Amino acid sequence: MEGKRQMAARRKKSGPKELIISKARTKNAVKKCNVGGEFYDALDAHVRDVIAAAEKRAIGNKRKTLKAVDL
Repeated sequence: MEGKRQMAARRKKSGPKELIISKARTKNAVKKCNVGGEFYDALDAHVRDVIAAAEKRAIGNKRKTLKAVDL
């Protein structure tokens, strides 16, 4: 296999989980304040909790689709 380069397999990051929220969009949504680094993790955790609660409500109502009323 001379002349051909083999690509190394990509490994998933074993560090912290990927954020659901976008840091750039969050920062753009804030008009009059700065955004501290810990805010993003706290916001992401809150969003995950809201999604989990909405999913639980939908399943409780025998649905497999999340709707606005689940929030």
